[in-house]
Amino acid sequence: MRAPININRRGLMLVLSSPSGAGKTTIARQLLEMESDLHLSVSVTTRQRRPGEMDGRDYHFIDIEAFRLMINRDELLEHAKVFDHYYGTPREAVEKRLAVGQDILFDIDWQGTQQLRQRAESDLVSVFILPPDMRELEKRLHTRAQDSAEVVAKRMSKASDEISHWAEYDYVVVNDDMERCLANVHAILRAERLKRHRGQGLVEFVKSLREGL
Repeated sequence: MRAPININRRGLMLVLSSPSGAGKTTIARQLLEMESDLHLSVSVTTRQRRPGEMDGRDYHFIDIEAFRLMINRDELLEHAKVFDHYYGTPREAVEKRLAVGQDILFDIDWQGTQQLRQRAESDLVSVFILPPDMRELEKRLHTRAQDSAEVVAKRMSKASDEISHWAEYDYVVVNDDMERCLANVHAILRAERLKRHRGQGLVEFVKSLREGL
């Protein structure tokens, strides 16, 4: 059997957004298990760690002064305030991976996605995940038992505003079945990797074909 032909390509930034509880974090984790060349962008945040979270794996937990310093030094590709806390994406780690053909997965909201589009639109692939209905969304928020009833109420009140930005995304997927939703997002990733403009080695490969080498 012929060995696969590997053509150098530039990595891409795959953004998953959704209202809280719609399933983007679960889908992100499963994608990372399926794809060895896909790496999670670890954001910096000023919020406190939740049970089970680890500094450097889930987030880089920093204070507000350190966060402001990163903004002033232009060290963040995007940043936003969500529920009284700040989140941002460190620039250097992302740019290094993209340059060597590795893909970066982002679990961010519409504000961060807009900023990434302004800074690196050709590298961006954005997917918005919708819940099947609002009643199911609220049920999922209560079931995961990570937040108080007050926080759940806040998340539900904000969900409508978040959903209103669906048309700003390249792809929209309804998470009415986790396996089907995951398969659709995976198909998007695989197709986007084949986009012509990402194939940095295509020019030389096609040249060699035409020259019969």
